[in-house]
Amino acid sequence: MIANTPPAPYYAVIFTSLRTEGDLGYAEAAARMVEMAREQPGFLGAESARGEDGLGITVSYWASEAAILAWKHHPEHSAIRERGRSTWYAQCHTRVCRVERDYGFKL
Repeated sequence: MIANTPPAPYYAVIFTSLRTEGDLGYAEAAARMVEMAREQPGFLGAESARGEDGLGITVSYWASEAAILAWKHHPEHSAIRERGRSTWYAQCHTRVCRVERDYGFKL
């Protein structure tokens, strides 16, 4: 589903990852991360996709940089993120940007 974001400006966190083999609890942790993010002040929505080759991109949208930093330092998020580095991802990269404008259409 495409996130329903407010008019710009707002912020986006782009998380690109390459998975390791096997689930090893990943699906459960990923679902928990989305659940927790939705509870955070300033969270606006998220979009995620993963290819059969293991390459995934998740974009989360936030009202402010302060909201992004609060999420980054959330204790359970930090613990799951560390498990990602040690177990679930062969490679990952996070980018934070300010959305200056957006546009689209819907049938």
